[in-house]
Amino acid sequence: MLTRTFCHLPGIGAKTEQRLWTGGARRWPDLARLGPDLLGPSRLAQAAVLMEESAERLQARDAEFFAAKLPSSESWRLLSHFHDSAAYVDIETTGRGRGMDHITAIALYDGQSVRTYVHGRDLEAFEDDIRDYKLLVTFNGASFDVPILERELRIRLPRAHIDLRHALASIGMRGGLKRVEKAVGLDRCEMDGLDGYFAVILWNEYENTGNPAALETLLAYNAADVLSLETLARHLFRAKVAQTPFADELVLPEPTGAANPHTPDTDLVRRLMARYPRYRASA
Repeated sequence: MLTRTFCHLPGIGAKTEQRLWTGGARRWPDLARLGPDLLGPSRLAQAAVLMEESAERLQARDAEFFAAKLPSSESWRLLSHFHDSAAYVDIETTGRGRGMDHITAIALYDGQSVRTYVHGRDLEAFEDDIRDYKLLVTFNGASFDVPILERELRIRLPRAHIDLRHALASIGMRGGLKRVEKAVGLDRCEMDGLDGYFAVILWNEYENTGNPAALETLLAYNAADVLSLETLARHLFRAKVAQTPFADELVLPEPTGAANPHTPDTDLVRRLMARYPRYRASA
């Protein structure tokens, strides 16, 4: 999709890009041939400089270059060339509020396998692992996961970032992660009904009792979050591409369906749910 993208060029917005596509400029090389009529010599000269740089940056797999040039609403286009270097990331925290809150667990999924990191054990390893990826994909990460990760771990995450919460809202899929999962047919099975507040309960149970089943269940919940993000990202990509002339030409590989490496303790979940009124109906 990036080689068919013009809205990152100076003076070219969504309407002009549509006009370029309709006029036959479907890829960057077409603009040199058709641009004088479609844009005019002056605008074409400006666009040509950045278009040449775009080709060089794409060959160098510089996702951050395109992330900086694209309108934020068009960040989904990064999936076309960087889906094979995407890190789907989600965090859990103590839920104590700013100043007292800290990360309890991190899950990272790259389309092949899930890695999880735990407070007091190996959170620092996330810093080394995330460097291997060019594209960050989260759900509500722009306002939650990213600032907490960067502040607490003192790291710089990839600036090429797709926040699925906002991107999915643009195609009418609004609400929290569990709601949009159900909208595309995803089922969490034995973890259905668990939420971020319950993740806090699981961490507190682990800290207070040392019960490894509580930590294992928390990690299973965290991993389930990132495993669903890949499916949601592809749903977003299909919906967005359907709004372009390239719906039949651009297809991302289907998710591999990697298994969750952690197993929730359903008996523990039921016992903990029974302690809290908000969950008793599900216990």
